Amino acid sequence: MKHRSVWISDVHLGTKHAQVDALLEFLREHESRYLYIVGDFIDGWELKRRWYWVDQYNVLLQKLLRKSRKNTRVTLVIGNHDEFLTDYLDLRFGSIRLAERAIHLTARRERFLVIHGHQFDGLVHFNRLLEKTGSALYQQILDLNLNLNRCRRMMGFGYWSLAGYLKGRAKSAVKFVTKFEDAMLQMARKNRVRGVICGHIHHPQIRPLNDLIYMNCGDWVENCTALVEDFDGRISLIKAHEDHVYGSGRGAGTPDPGDGDGPDAEPGGSPTDPGPGGQQLQPEFAGLL
Repeated sequence: MKHRSVWISDVHLGTKHAQVDALLEFLREHESRYLYIVGDFIDGWELKRRWYWVDQYNVLLQKLLRKSRKNTRVTLVIGNHDEFLTDYLDLRFGSIRLAERAIHLTARRERFLVIHGHQFDGLVHFNRLLEKTGSALYQQILDLNLNLNRCRRMMGFGYWSLAGYLKGRAKSAVKFVTKFEDAMLQMARKNRVRGVICGHIHHPQIRPLNDLIYMNCGDWVENCTALVEDFDGRISLIKAHEDHVYGSGRGAGTPDPGDGDGPDAEPGGSPTDPGPGGQQLQPEFAGLL
């Protein structure tokens, strides 16, 4: 399936819960002219605490490099778990560019701020130890979630997210997600863009609000979700576990076998053309929150 743009976030390479096989299958089946990785691609926190790296991670990196050498413009937006990459903002990894944030221009000429979102999370700035403790607890919940879904598969049931259920039941978590979304929308309005595309909270969502749109890519540790833009500029949410596509309603609306089927040609030109998309946003927003 071909798209104009694809956004994924929160892969968390370096943890045993990164669903790399599912992501490789998704990238093989979904080609795009622009590919954004919206933060926390590598989990530097977990790697520093306990080294974990498997061959499939290298396969994924090779897949991204192959895409970037062909007709896909790959942009890696830095998150809080891979903030060590900030030191390399002036460098390029092949033709993959690093950015703290970016502006994407859709086929409809609508501008969207692409940012991980940790800049709007008070825990990151004011209590780093508490956030890292919460991250360790989240890993334990994912361990339980993994074993639970093994049992569910043996009984013939589909995938179910324990972490998502707990977040949905906890009023404080729901309140935090709502406040996070509101803060992102305020940032979009302040900077005169159509909306914001982010990650960070592992909560896939498309939420129109008046004249703005909030969109969250979700993650690839439990939800396996992505945002995709078609060639008419409509943006939708794909849930890989369920193989469903959810549109915004507003118009913005396995191991990798390699690329043996020829160049990843896309209609409408090459990303190396000075076309409408993937423009990097200058760091004018730094320090606002």
